[in-house]
Amino acid sequence: MGKLKIRNWLEEDIPALVSCYQRIYGEEFSTKPEQDLRLFQFNFLNFPEGQVLAELDGKIVGYACSIIVQLEEGAEFYTYDEITGGGSFSTHTPSGDTLYGADLAVLPEYRGQGIAGQFYKWRQKILKRYNLYRMVAHGRLPSYEKYAGSLTPEQYVEQVELGFIKDSALITHIKNGYKVKKILLDHLNDSQSLGYSTWLEYINPTFNKIKRKLAAAPIKRPVRRVRVCAAQFEMRTVSCWKDFAKNASFFIDVAHSYNTHFLVFPELFTVQLFSSFGDGVGDAKAMEKLAGFKDEYLHFFQEQASQHNMYIVAGSHPRISEGKILNSSYFFTPSGEHYFQDKLHITPAERDLFGISPGNSLKIFDTPFAKIAIVICYDIEFPELSRILAQFGVEILVVPFSTDERKAYNRIRFTAQARAVENYVYVVIAGNVGNLHNVPSYMINYAQSAILTPSDFGFPNNSIEGEADPNTETVVLADLDITNLLLQRDTGTVRPFFDRRPDLYDLSLKIPIEVIKCE
Repeated sequence: MGKLKIRNWLEEDIPALVSCYQRIYGEEFSTKPEQDLRLFQFNFLNFPEGQVLAELDGKIVGYACSIIVQLEEGAEFYTYDEITGGGSFSTHTPSGDTLYGADLAVLPEYRGQGIAGQFYKWRQKILKRYNLYRMVAHGRLPSYEKYAGSLTPEQYVEQVELGFIKDSALITHIKNGYKVKKILLDHLNDSQSLGYSTWLEYINPTFNKIKRKLAAAPIKRPVRRVRVCAAQFEMRTVSCWKDFAKNASFFIDVAHSYNTHFLVFPELFTVQLFSSFGDGVGDAKAMEKLAGFKDEYLHFFQEQASQHNMYIVAGSHPRISEGKILNSSYFFTPSGEHYFQDKLHITPAERDLFGISPGNSLKIFDTPFAKIAIVICYDIEFPELSRILAQFGVEILVVPFSTDERKAYNRIRFTAQARAVENYVYVVIAGNVGNLHNVPSYMINYAQSAILTPSDFGFPNNSIEGEADPNTETVVLADLDITNLLLQRDTGTVRPFFDRRPDLYDLSLKIPIEVIKCE
């Protein structure tokens, strides 16, 4: 090995550090290049002393990132985003007593040469210099995929500690004084670790309790609660767009009066405009004509979301893209932005009657209150989709649906409840009721909108946070505790993520998931 130099970052190093990061982690962790660059810049600005790199003959071959924080008891239940401020290191607290090792990475061809050990020595110097009590980190288990099924994660870690199994990441941590305090589920979707991670702790042997005088209270885990409202929208004859907007405004006003954060409308609730098209318009032509109201639809809900400072999942509305009609659910934010999620699975009736085509992209909406994903009606009946979204950290699944009679509704209701139980997520379903006498394809509608939970301690006994009376124009409201949800995922009676068998079966996504930061 040539001449190795361990030093703090300089601002001009950041582009090379980003390239190093992207090469090490690839698409699994990396986002967009400009976002990666911005995060590295934030890391450097917030605590330059904690950011170190390894330079071999002038080439950056690895790096390590750390910040000082103050954590309360039960710190292992903090997520990476909570500790690091979403990776920005905005939570750096000079008066804290804990050094958090946010990242440590070495290019593959330079591993096994003691570079990681040099990074740990640097961190230990920071512990001594600042008289910090401990150093903590989340660690990967990159060799666990070979032993899944035959060993639980806990048994695997024990075997590594005893020296019977080699795990490059964990062995490095252990050699440098870390102790494994707990096995956690890591939502960074690390395929090699099969989603598992370790919570690691290193106690500073030079810590002087008397000298240490804290200047700030602990960063308390935020208790995140969100109020959601599911509209049970009545289909009725209308003569123009203005009539429809008036009907929709009623639900927005109701949700606003109850201080709602998220309002959810049903699938294709704009179809009541079919009744204004007159006789003789075929189903496919009517859907195409309805798509022509896109400008009015977007303007109305953008204005309402901004005016009421509310997130609105505006059911779904047809849109035309490359000559195809798609069934798209639009998400409007208080900041005036809007996004959409296409329906991915199309029923025979949608295909045959309306000529609707399936979408091909998947999105997660990361709001200040919760991570949500929109799963439109039939999509909820495919468990693979919801499991993948949950593995990517989604906390609330929003399901706008439209069903004509009880059996169709039950398919949505039962599978939505199953998705909540399987994945420890909240599921909000919102449907249409009422009749459209002059619209054969939407003549009757049946729904019972509901807000569903997992089935475990900490949730209602019937796993229902709220439900509307069936077939009545109304709303259902509930407060969802996101903090409790995440806690139960890790400490519940059963742990569907931890206990799955990736040695027997696998679930992979063939398209990238777009995570959209929403304000």
